[in-house]
Amino acid sequence: MSGTVVARDLEQLAADAVDAARKLGATDAECTISEGEEFSVSVRMREVESVKEAGSRGAGLRVLVGQRTGSSYTSDLSPEGISTMVNAALALAKITSEDPQAGLPEREMLGKLTGDLRMYDEAIEHLDAPLKIELAKRAEIAALDFDPRIQNSEGAGFSSSHSHRVFANSRGFVGSYRTTSCGLSVSPIAKQGESMERDYWYTASRFFSQLESPESVGRMAAERSIRRLNPRKVPTQKVPVIFEPRTARALLGDIFDAVNGSSIYKHASFLAGKLGEKIASENVTIVDDATIPGLFGTSPFDDEGVASRRTVVVEQGVLKNYLLNTYTARKLGMTSTGNASRGITGNAGVGPGNFFLEAGKSSAEQILSAIPNGLYVTELIGGGGNTVTGDFSSGAAGLWIENGKLTYPVSEITIAGNMQQMLKDIAEIGTDLEFRSSIAAPTIMIREMMISGQ
Repeated sequence: MSGTVVARDLEQLAADAVDAARKLGATDAECTISEGEEFSVSVRMREVESVKEAGSRGAGLRVLVGQRTGSSYTSDLSPEGISTMVNAALALAKITSEDPQAGLPEREMLGKLTGDLRMYDEAIEHLDAPLKIELAKRAEIAALDFDPRIQNSEGAGFSSSHSHRVFANSRGFVGSYRTTSCGLSVSPIAKQGESMERDYWYTASRFFSQLESPESVGRMAAERSIRRLNPRKVPTQKVPVIFEPRTARALLGDIFDAVNGSSIYKHASFLAGKLGEKIASENVTIVDDATIPGLFGTSPFDDEGVASRRTVVVEQGVLKNYLLNTYTARKLGMTSTGNASRGITGNAGVGPGNFFLEAGKSSAEQILSAIPNGLYVTELIGGGGNTVTGDFSSGAAGLWIENGKLTYPVSEITIAGNMQQMLKDIAEIGTDLEFRSSIAAPTIMIREMMISGQ
């Protein structure tokens, strides 16, 4: 098959693969087809370093023979290629072990959102390479020209992608959707005396028109690098800790892992068995919502054909729901939350829609102004949360707070605590919630954590 295949042809191809598997003995089957193109350019010190452009197309089939599962993949979408994929999946199913929870979603769970979810921007598909290169160069130049102390650069980059995803199963579901994304980033290096520091800034969106300007991205990256110059060490102590949105997002990623149905049924999460319990301070509400138009985690249905939805995970501190696909829901005697996620083939895992901490009522400046002595975290380095125990430990860099103001940079420190206590100690949440990925959080202030320094 050559050229761009129209949506209905790919949908028919997926449905035909499912039908072929059924005719050859599959009890149930599901097929995913994905095609798309990706582009990226990196520039460094005003010169182009690399340009990459790649297209891909593939189909994956998962079959069930009773309670035995087999999966296969092909990039050959010809009739012969599809036939080979079907036979390979069936052959694998016959030699795997039975799993009582294996199976497709019930028919009543299947469905898809209608209306424009603003996942696709035609403009991205038609951007030409010279413009993308120019945008990356402009971002880096803005950083380099911002201040004499910006003396070097790890580079800037622009990336874009557009894709088409199709899914069909043997219970009558057929659906497809298109997505686009683009992003721009820059990482300047600041130098003053013997001190050399780097930081970065980026912008990302499903829509080209919604990107921040290259100049603003470059300036922000430069400012962030400069403010890290000549960092100090601080004594070991317990103080309030503020996580800016970029680092707060990493914390939220650890919480997602803890409410992931796979971790729950394996008893590999500190939140297992705690539904209905108060696990966080009352100002904490965490939501997973794949229905919000225009965001990275939005889709009309999940990777099993279950309609996307809004799930409140934590409501005013109380754990209300885990996030589940069909398999983990059956293991737990619960119902899928529409969070099935997978690549082209294989069994589905659990992934986020738009997983976020709801914004609070105080600005980041107001939160900062109330701290007499503490740490403002701008980077987490390695480590993180242990989903099983809840223990949290990470290298960090940031700015020291004195009398409600950011005073000097700090580095070579470790922050530690336990996520069970950290959730309960979230004293303030900022108003600055922004979705730069499918997991997002505003500024968070934790009442007290251990800082290990000198």
